[in-house]
Amino acid sequence: MTHAPRSLVAAIDQGTTSSRCILFDHAGGPVASHQLEHRQITPRPGWVEHDPDEIIERVRTCVRVALRDAGTNAKAIAAVGISNQRETSVVWDRRTGRPVYPAIVWQDTRTADAVARLSAAEGGVDRFRGRTGLPISTYSSALKLRWILDHIDGGRDDLAFGTIDSWVLWQLTGGVDGGVHATDVTNASRTMLMGLETLDWEAVILDELGIQRPMLPAIRGSSEVYGTGVGDLDGVPISGILGDQHAALFGQTCFEAGESKCTYGTGAFMLMHTGTTPVHSTHGLITTVAARLGGSGTPATYALEGSVAVAGSLVQWLRDDLAIIDSADEVEALARSVPDSGDVVFVPAFSGLFAPHWRPDARGVIAGLTRFSTKAHVARAALEATAYQVADLGAAMAADLGAPLPGELRVDGGMTRNELLMQIQADILGSVVIAPAITEISALGAAYAAGLAVGFWRDLDELRSMDSAPRRWEPRMSESDRAAGLARWHKGVERSLGWVEPG
Repeated sequence: MTHAPRSLVAAIDQGTTSSRCILFDHAGGPVASHQLEHRQITPRPGWVEHDPDEIIERVRTCVRVALRDAGTNAKAIAAVGISNQRETSVVWDRRTGRPVYPAIVWQDTRTADAVARLSAAEGGVDRFRGRTGLPISTYSSALKLRWILDHIDGGRDDLAFGTIDSWVLWQLTGGVDGGVHATDVTNASRTMLMGLETLDWEAVILDELGIQRPMLPAIRGSSEVYGTGVGDLDGVPISGILGDQHAALFGQTCFEAGESKCTYGTGAFMLMHTGTTPVHSTHGLITTVAARLGGSGTPATYALEGSVAVAGSLVQWLRDDLAIIDSADEVEALARSVPDSGDVVFVPAFSGLFAPHWRPDARGVIAGLTRFSTKAHVARAALEATAYQVADLGAAMAADLGAPLPGELRVDGGMTRNELLMQIQADILGSVVIAPAITEISALGAAYAAGLAVGFWRDLDELRSMDSAPRRWEPRMSESDRAAGLARWHKGVERSLGWVEPG
């Protein structure tokens, strides 16, 4: 064994398409990792499912292989943290340990009719927002749970519900032989069942949806010891849980009000820390828990969040459907071949616009084309589309806070490898954009939370000091050019609206 006892922290990053385990050393550097994909099951249009048994099998394999590749075993692991895809919902039988139905994934829209029925009452889609920070939508877990309960046979006395973090935690701590049934405040805040300020399940909502409290996990902090592992993690404290975007916020060391990060993947997710008081959005954002460091009685911190549906997937569309590039990496060189977009605006509202607009009637448009326009202008406009959508989220956050945003945005995700996009983002925001040296930022955030709980890292200041050699992009664009670009973008947004007629 090459590593001293308790010299590493393991992070399990269970995502929408894959699971991985990364071992981090005390400097926050990755020592070993392993990643495995799982199936995307789409039995009907709008339905997306995962096999929970397949997910936990992949997780266990990733842990085993990462330990093997590091030449070590559980004795070298001080703690385990979990970062997970949010809102994806699992119901299982406590007696057998088997799921009673496939996991319903966050993207799934089968509950649209239930959303419409609930939203028809007084208060509309926002009737639970004051309690939970969330509008009624197909995203949150509550209606997925209700759907599963309505479509399974047999009694329900021994059923357990959880988001993916709960399923992984229960299995890794023993399953039917004493597994811990818990979740953390960040994942609970995405169910539409937890009170933002009470940090407890809301009886009024449970009663309305007909959900029995005993089947729900205990709500715990994001950084505390939930239980100890079995098998390859025998005796190791499992002591950190954060939903993936909250884990990225934590991994970016955004610990104080005003600090923000954006993750650029298939879509884009921007979160701004708002301190110990939740800020209820009136500009198209949601309010969520950022973290709670410690157990019952310790205060939670909160964040505003906005999501963009199409970011990296737009580059994939240019590659796979328009075929103007052969690989995603080519988009940067193509976009750099022209000095600007030539007044072309690309609004990728392929299935409507998400935050802050929330317009399902919108559809994608490419506006401003002339005979002069080329595929290079379209490629550059596609990169600008991601940056402008993030700028709209930032403007909504500033409006909710009633103050200008701080002059720095921390970024992560695959698209941050695109230097041109990051420079465009800095220019459009008029802010410094900073990317950490390490790319596995959600996993790092889960590791940080787990390590703090067992004293592997001393405090938040120590975590901040470990962020070495970040990449930076300074804004270069003039205020007048920035204003003109934003005005042009918003013209394009206006032209995308109302494309789909009601009904």
